[in-house]
Amino acid sequence: MAEDGPDISAMSFEEALKSLEDTVRRLEGGDVPLDESIALYERGEALRRHCQARLDAAQERIEKIVAGPDGKPSGTAPFDAG
Repeated sequence: MAEDGPDISAMSFEEALKSLEDTVRRLEGGDVPLDESIALYERGEALRRHCQARLDAAQERIEKIVAGPDGKPSGTAPFDAG
């Protein structure tokens, strides 16, 4: 079976992306037994979801940048603020 590796939820976006790239490379190599391929695919999907969640959170923060009267960013507002 594929090694579980580090806890995905504790990974930074960059760590998860690198791990996902490594996982895809192993799967594309075609030298992995079927059971391990399935485990790698499952881990890859979990890594993809983690990366997407991190990107979504970053996008939400960007959208919360407050524009001043001249249209230029003047600060930020917390995402969860009213």
